[in-house]
Amino acid sequence: METVVCTGIGVSDGVRMAKARVYHQPAVRQAAAETIAPEQADTEQARLRVAAEKAGQVVEQLLQKSQSVLQEEQIGILKGQKSMLTDPAFVPEMQRRIQKQNLSAEAAVRAVTEQFAELFRKMPDPYMQERAADVQDAGSRLLRILSGEDCTALSEIQEESILLAQDLSASDTVQLDRRYVLAFAMEQGGATSHTSIFARSMGIPAVVGISGLLQQAHDGDWVIVDGAAGKCILRPDEKMIAEYRKKMQEEAQRRELLTTYAGKPAALANGRRMIAAANIGSDTDAAFALQQGAEASGLLRTEQLFLSRGTAPTEEEQFTIYRRAAEAFSKVSPGSVVIRTLDIGGDKAVPYLSIPKEQNPFLGYRAIRLCLEQKELFLTQLRAILRASAFGKVQVMFPMISGVGELLAAKAMLQEAKAQLHDRGEAYDQQISVGVMIEIPSAALTAPALAKEVDFFSIGTNDLVQYTLAVDRGNEKVASLYDYFHPAVLQLIHLTLQAAQTRRIPVGMCGNMAGDPLAVPLLAGMGLQELSMAAGSIPQVKYVLSCVTAQECHALAEAALRCDSPQEVRKKLRDFAHTHRIQLPQ
Repeated sequence: METVVCTGIGVSDGVRMAKARVYHQPAVRQAAAETIAPEQADTEQARLRVAAEKAGQVVEQLLQKSQSVLQEEQIGILKGQKSMLTDPAFVPEMQRRIQKQNLSAEAAVRAVTEQFAELFRKMPDPYMQERAADVQDAGSRLLRILSGEDCTALSEIQEESILLAQDLSASDTVQLDRRYVLAFAMEQGGATSHTSIFARSMGIPAVVGISGLLQQAHDGDWVIVDGAAGKCILRPDEKMIAEYRKKMQEEAQRRELLTTYAGKPAALANGRRMIAAANIGSDTDAAFALQQGAEASGLLRTEQLFLSRGTAPTEEEQFTIYRRAAEAFSKVSPGSVVIRTLDIGGDKAVPYLSIPKEQNPFLGYRAIRLCLEQKELFLTQLRAILRASAFGKVQVMFPMISGVGELLAAKAMLQEAKAQLHDRGEAYDQQISVGVMIEIPSAALTAPALAKEVDFFSIGTNDLVQYTLAVDRGNEKVASLYDYFHPAVLQLIHLTLQAAQTRRIPVGMCGNMAGDPLAVPLLAGMGLQELSMAAGSIPQVKYVLSCVTAQECHALAEAALRCDSPQEVRKKLRDFAHTHRIQLPQ
């Protein structure tokens, strides 16, 4: 049979070659009848109750399995599915329809799942639209359990293969054993789907959105997946096999090279030290971050502790998480953990916080604005952070500060929390460092005033770009405008660094830009001291730093700051990387 080159969207880089495993989603059997006799309602409700309990147990098992391979944000997707199964408006609504409309359990599940999924599909926020797939995933799990179908078939693949499918859900992807499923390609999906996000986090090369893939593929075909190029090659010829074997060998050599940098200190070629830190979501992320060579945590996001639950976490619950993170990083140098206070708002559903629905939640009632109003919630978190500071080098950071007034109000609350702990006789670091995130243009523009009040800055480029360029980073329609190499963004970073240098306070960065190997020499040249990123990026960043000197980086930064467009900046950075023989990811 002839070679077929299929093209789609490359969502997770890497080249892999193996025999195909064609996977078809198990067909869920229809119920014998869509409706039931009224006297059967109790039996049907009991069937659904048992199925919901089992579905919750299956998701919990997936959560436990995911702790070591996914970041906390991705784990939150599965937690969201678990919370969906316990949502008082989801399964109870199915139970109500069984009772009131005489629907079978299967019919009730299908009806309510579709109703909820359609609500998410109609939301303007692309991220929330993606939740429709998660709702359908939860509903499909209930249907398979009700029908007696196997929910774990993918986890039983025991030989090296490339998985070809029409579609995979996020929880399907988590089941994949990376020892055997070397890559996957599928007909549906997009770059921002949760399945694609999981593939990147798990390091599984993947191509999605390949029309008609399964019509041309057969079990046992040799297949090549090139995640960077967005290609899936069915039945490659000898020339292609030789070409891609060479690419795989180069990729393996590169992985081996980067592995050696995990245990090295982050330093430029002339010896200037920097700090390669990890962004984490909880204490459970610390072990993987340390394994990848993290020297600190430049950002511990606390939001996940507040999501997927019915009440706010207690002081003890928070203290336990923060203390464990502090203890884990105390084993390395400098070993600090920057804990960001609650950054949550109208874009995330947290019913117990009474957050009103907003037309533009990213500009609304969120982060420090919410915390300053819900004072007991904020004081509880601040006390937990302070108590953890007795067990390691903990720093506290306030998000979404727009000016000095908010910062002073937040610092006053921190002083109140200290006084409460003093009255209780609780230990804490009385000299705990206090910092702010520079993620709003007004904060960068008033950095000289803010610098007088804090011990450090951390630049959050994800939001800084969004607010500076007026681009919703989750909206695919304007995604091409979202660019942290835009001269306006670079100028705001430059202003922030100048203000910090005047007051002699350190500056870190915890946005996605910090983990971009193309950006690293530029950031080092601008004067950043700490780069905090997804843990898997740390060896790559250490490698790039080792290739260049401080003087070379400084000259690059001066040139980049004179550029008039993101394209011009990128060209200078790529030319610099080529000149210094820096191997960048494809």
